[in-house]
Amino acid sequence: MTKRIDCKYKISRRLGVSLWGNAKDPFNKRGYAPGQHGVAKRKKTSDYGTQLREKQKLRGYYGNITERQFRRIYQEALRRKGDTGENLIGILESRLDTVVYRMGLVPTPFAARQFVSHGHVRVNGRKANIPSYQVKEGDVVEVREKSRQMTVVLEMMQNPERTIPEYIEFDNKELKGKYVRVPKLAEVPYPIVMQPNFVIEFYSR
Repeated sequence: MTKRIDCKYKISRRLGVSLWGNAKDPFNKRGYAPGQHGVAKRKKTSDYGTQLREKQKLRGYYGNITERQFRRIYQEALRRKGDTGENLIGILESRLDTVVYRMGLVPTPFAARQFVSHGHVRVNGRKANIPSYQVKEGDVVEVREKSRQMTVVLEMMQNPERTIPEYIEFDNKELKGKYVRVPKLAEVPYPIVMQPNFVIEFYSR
């Protein structure tokens, strides 16, 4: 489990954006970085600083993936054919915890990671408890029967916070979703602008 689960909103304040678009995000009230010098005016960033910031935004958005994991994801995106930036987004959106988050079963990517690691999810009828598991096109992701009455799931079904993207088909009665296809950057419902091309530039220096 990520070490950032108790202070995840500091990521938003440090980066200067409401990373997940959550109304509860303290950044909405305190739009400056945390710490005693956070109120100071932000300095103009260099090209390197811009690239670093975009990498941190993408890393943070997906539950604050570790640097080692994120670098491996970049290397896999580079290895695949096609646009590396689009490949990077496709790999991130194919993670099991991300698919669970997109299905609207839990409120945050951090909760999705915990939900998966605690064994509440099945993929094609088999238990899957690895958040980074790569879901393939056509795979069916569902909440195991014993977990369907969990408070967090019931609350999310009664008061959905997000719309489900077109690349996922979801049955809210069966709590079952089908991963239709790997999305393009333009299809992913980010609450802020993500620029994976800067991430590619950062790692290709």
